[in-house]
Amino acid sequence: MRVIVVEDNILFCDYICNFLQNADYQTVKAYRLAQARQVIARSVREDDIVLADLRLPDGESTALLEWMRGQGYTHPFIMMTNYEEIHTAVHAMKLGAEDYILKPLLEDKLLPALKKIRMADEAFAKVIYERKSAAFRELDRYIRLVAPTDMTVLILGNTGTGKEHLAGKIHKRSLRANKPYITVDCGSLSRELAASAFFGHVKGAFTGATDEKPGYFQEARGGTLFLDEVENLPVEIQQMLLRAMEERRYRPVGGRQDKRMDVRVIAATNEDLQGAVAEKRFRKDLLYRLQDFTITVPTLQDCLEDILPLADFFRIQSAGQLGKEIPDFDEAAKKILLGYGWPGNVRELKQVVHAAVLICGGKLITPQCLRLQQAGKTVLNLAKEEKINNCLLKRRTAECGTDQDGGHHIQRQPDTGGSLAGHQPPDPLQENGHVRDYQGTGLKGPDNNIQDSFPFHQRKIEPVLPAAFSTLFSWQFSLRLAPGKIAAKKNAAAIPLRFEG
Repeated sequence: MRVIVVEDNILFCDYICNFLQNADYQTVKAYRLAQARQVIARSVREDDIVLADLRLPDGESTALLEWMRGQGYTHPFIMMTNYEEIHTAVHAMKLGAEDYILKPLLEDKLLPALKKIRMADEAFAKVIYERKSAAFRELDRYIRLVAPTDMTVLILGNTGTGKEHLAGKIHKRSLRANKPYITVDCGSLSRELAASAFFGHVKGAFTGATDEKPGYFQEARGGTLFLDEVENLPVEIQQMLLRAMEERRYRPVGGRQDKRMDVRVIAATNEDLQGAVAEKRFRKDLLYRLQDFTITVPTLQDCLEDILPLADFFRIQSAGQLGKEIPDFDEAAKKILLGYGWPGNVRELKQVVHAAVLICGGKLITPQCLRLQQAGKTVLNLAKEEKINNCLLKRRTAECGTDQDGGHHIQRQPDTGGSLAGHQPPDPLQENGHVRDYQGTGLKGPDNNIQDSFPFHQRKIEPVLPAAFSTLFSWQFSLRLAPGKIAAKKNAAAIPLRFEG
């Protein structure tokens, strides 16, 4: 986890970063709002946290928070402030800040606040593996765009594609993230009680209504209401739901006064709603209202490159639950996983892998453990065999930790982001607390404009130096106090140079 520290006092910024680094957090420094925006736009990571001083030379960090939320960046934001600025910090909380910390209490309060955020993120990440295929990267872009808005979202996709997970992801990235998230299984609602379930009822509204009861709209007030299997809503309720969404008001069953509706609606279905409209089972006007923004989730078969990473994720998860040590699938099993059609999509893959881990008596999961040859299931679609072989080749290359670049093979460690010899790659924008300039001019100080700097991770180094040379030289960069005077000194304790292809 990395913390982007935005603080104009250079000494205090260094102190915070050293404090965080001693607690095993990575840090990135920014001294102004403009610089912070560039850091976020160029190199922000999924698990980054922003820690920002309230008052900065070019404005208040509430403006940075508003900009982030407007751009779809929902990363946790912590405000640093002095005692006399607490009212502004409370305002920041209303804008979506995770927390605020008084500067004199920073040492006592910062690490617990970060731990709380980390635990919440880890709990969410355990829900499902975050897919990396091109289709899902595009899907993630759509989610980032729509999440900060209040637009109604309709999620379309086959059974088992993860529609509910995506709905939860939209809520988590929205400005309503700290408010309730209520899921409604529309298929389980009875026609008689559906109105009460949605809108609540007053005491005596009908036989058995002995007490006043809030409905889903009241329970989700300020948050998100997720309508799963929305095609199963009774037609009568569809009309009432449409009215509530259009007028932003609703009336509890038996009530005499309307209540204000403050809920963001997300709906999901695996059915063709246009066909349901043609069959008079679903209202056309409600369909139009639901599809402010439509997301279509691709099938697992359409995302071949996701299958093996997902299978590995479920293998590790299942092995932990069952108390077994199963390090991998054998090659034949991997080919079957890639060739099978997966009509049940991710849900079916999870079930198959879980059963395979249970059955497996050796170290590797075999085709026999997968049991996909049974019940007339098609094991291999030969039309996909070339794609399957390409996926397997890429997989083997990744497992071996080798890439080819310009005729040179570079040994890589699996979890180092492509760095040589297992070292962490340098931050693209920072070196010893200062902004890095890769135009060949050395370093730029905190007050310099970095608009023209080109991120190091996007560069190719040609020709690629042999890895053996990386241990021979190192440089320690330092910035003198006088503006524009930059020196590069040889470091006596050699630290290996690090390159990215």
